[in-house]
Amino acid sequence: MNSFFRKKDVNSILDSNRNNSVERSLGAFDVTLMSIGATIGTGVMVLTGVVAARDAGPAVVLSFIGSAIACILVALCYTEFASSIPTSGSAYTYIYASLGEFVAHLVGWSLFMGYTVCTATVAGGWSAYFNSLLKECGINLPSMLVNIPSQGGLLNAPAVIVVLVITLLLSRGTKESKKINNLMVFVKLGVIVLFVVIGAFFIKPVNWQPFMPFGFKGVFAGAASVFLAYAGFDAVSTSAEEVKNPQKNLPIGIIASMIGCTIIYIIVCLVLTGVTHYTNLNVGDAMAYALSSVGQGWAASVLSIGAVIGILAVIFAYVYGASRILFSMSRDGLLPKTYSDVNKKTNVPMLSTWLVGCLSALLAGVVDLKQLADFANMTFLATFSLVSLSIIVLRKTHPTLERGFKVPFVPVLPLMAVVCCLFLMFSLSKTTWLYFGVWTVLGVTVYFVYSHKHSSLQSEDISKPILEKQGA
Repeated sequence: MNSFFRKKDVNSILDSNRNNSVERSLGAFDVTLMSIGATIGTGVMVLTGVVAARDAGPAVVLSFIGSAIACILVALCYTEFASSIPTSGSAYTYIYASLGEFVAHLVGWSLFMGYTVCTATVAGGWSAYFNSLLKECGINLPSMLVNIPSQGGLLNAPAVIVVLVITLLLSRGTKESKKINNLMVFVKLGVIVLFVVIGAFFIKPVNWQPFMPFGFKGVFAGAASVFLAYAGFDAVSTSAEEVKNPQKNLPIGIIASMIGCTIIYIIVCLVLTGVTHYTNLNVGDAMAYALSSVGQGWAASVLSIGAVIGILAVIFAYVYGASRILFSMSRDGLLPKTYSDVNKKTNVPMLSTWLVGCLSALLAGVVDLKQLADFANMTFLATFSLVSLSIIVLRKTHPTLERGFKVPFVPVLPLMAVVCCLFLMFSLSKTTWLYFGVWTVLGVTVYFVYSHKHSSLQSEDISKPILEKQGA
């Protein structure tokens, strides 16, 4: 049993990071923009309208505030980990060093699928804006190629294609792709400002009535559904090995992006539900739809163009994050070594990157957006609760570890984060719990069939007695 909960040595993680084969090319500015790029888009441009229509009504703003409280508590825990154990594995490696191998494997397994499903979710939203833009130009794609099977179509082809294009971009290397990512983030922020400025003139307070049509249950369900809108900081923490001075730059990027994104979400929610009644917002391109509904077709077209460009940054961040999780697990022997092989020219784990890209494209093409989002939320909430718990453990086991940032009020604040995450998890549907349970059982099976036997720590456990005997 002890071998299932063996832990990675923190000093060995730090030593391996100093000698890693990945180029450090990301500064604090790049990290902040990557975090904003991964965060803003999924919630504001894709999920806000859907959640308002199905779960919370105008009270979707309270859903975002509730998620923000939970996620900021978790982000503080992440910031301490990122500043003390800067590694590409993110939560997977943090938990490997604190709670042990078996739990870490399940977290890495869940995060991989969480990122992959997030990519598919955002690609579905991107497709909605892209199709809206084409219609404004008088171009109508065949319904069979823009709708998923449950909507009477064959395949959401634009969503599939955009994921594969972003994957190709990432396969060319982080240093080159970060420039394009930064540009996409600026475009996205620009169209959000446009929406707020134009939409503010068409707000009708009557649209906010009734404010909470589904009650507090709907608000909490909405908070659970939009949780992934704040999950971008986790994708950024996976970039630690490619960040210059990660002890300083990662905390700056995570905290700055969380504060900024929360303020933006609140403003956009109020404007969106004020311009259009929530019952009309069950669409993937809610912001463009709202502007069109009040006769601002030109602004809707500009916004759709910006969204088409800006949402690409979210897809970029999640494909990047999922591939780095596979890279880290493979490097530790929990997955086949081929997943951690990097291209000599680009320093990119090619197999991991393309596996994530192809799986995301498949899901984006055939699965409902809301179902994808809820499953992603479940994986993130489970992971974040364990990360928060790990802070308490690491404080006990490594009290002298150098930390660039320290979570205040330990253990109270991390325990509050755990409670918030668990509460939101139980607000999700039974179907989502079923999917999550099946994926977890599959992860347990992979661990016992392959990972436990091939773990790097297993090799160390076997070789250690032999070396000691030879030395004797």
